Amino acid sequence: MERLFEFVGNHLYLVIIFVVIAVLLVKDLLESLLRKYEVVTPLQAVMLVNQEDAEILDVREPAEWAKGHIVNARLISLGDLDKRMNELGDLKQKPLIVTCQSGTRSPAACKKLVQAGFEKVYMLKGGTAAWTDAGLPVTKSRKN
Repeated sequence: MERLFEFVGNHLYLVIIFVVIAVLLVKDLLESLLRKYEVVTPLQAVMLVNQEDAEILDVREPAEWAKGHIVNARLISLGDLDKRMNELGDLKQKPLIVTCQSGTRSPAACKKLVQAGFEKVYMLKGGTAAWTDAGLPVTKSRKN
């Protein structure tokens, strides 16, 4: 035990960094175990659309949307989601796949949707970037 205290004293910054990383890993693990939505790959999303008539919600900004988006997706940017949640009321029992550009904004949108009572919420892993990387179709139509 004495050697442990000596090690900590000699390598304080290393120990602090280790503790911070350990806490972040545990936090991430707990969040993934407790989240109320599922994460799907682009191919799983295609199966949900084809087999369960899932809808796709794109939470990117309009400028990102204009560069290309998933066919038949609805655009409601993350910042407008709270104000426009009522537009999605008819989808509360349907599967809803949430996407953004790379998968960083989607978790926040998924949490909001689950809290609003949506039952089948899915997050597209890797976002629209993963969708296009998988060779799946995108469009540049103005319809949202």
